[in-house]
Amino acid sequence: MFVETIKPLIAQHGYLAVFCIVALESAGIPLPGETALVLAAMFAGATGLLDIKLVIALAAAGAVLGDNVGFWAGRRFGLPLLLRHGRKLGLTDERIKLGQYLFDNHGAKIVFFGRFIALLRIFAAFLAGVNRYGWGLFLFYNASGGVVWAILFGLGGYAFGDAFERVAGPLGKIVLGLVALGVGVGWWLIHTQEKKLIERAVAAYPGPLRERPLPESAGE
Repeated sequence: MFVETIKPLIAQHGYLAVFCIVALESAGIPLPGETALVLAAMFAGATGLLDIKLVIALAAAGAVLGDNVGFWAGRRFGLPLLLRHGRKLGLTDERIKLGQYLFDNHGAKIVFFGRFIALLRIFAAFLAGVNRYGWGLFLFYNASGGVVWAILFGLGGYAFGDAFERVAGPLGKIVLGLVALGVGVGWWLIHTQEKKLIERAVAAYPGPLRERPLPESAGE
């Protein structure tokens, strides 16, 4: 469904469609940015009407811009909202501390590899802002991830566009099954390890939960 909806946008608006869809997804709006990038790359390879270098560059730029919007929204509005209303969503103080603990210890990996995981691609930047991750580090790992992601998926769609179209249907079902399996395994791991991780987080951040101060410098 997404593919058929996006194809006319790519054909009519080209570069602008890629940039806007990727940027909005990265800012936290659930749009198929990766699909837009691959379709534009396929269109460039099949017709030559789009320059693949510009497609990749604008996808990377949209990813970085959108993620920075999401980051600053999370930093400005996210944590105060969680402190006030988190319990209504099942986000206890301990789970919020767990998020802080994971970002403090694995923030670079979450920001970089989040670009390649559908759900994290939408929320990783916002969560980085919520957890007061240093903007300098965020910008470096986020831009690195965005550029690598745009190059890999852009060149993949450009080089293997026809093959991708022929196998998209069967592969889509296989990928969906693998994703469902991965989600199930991931949920099981988080569920079984959550108690231990929360214990570590509470020990690392003793006392009542409060809004964390901003890092003293951009790189912290």
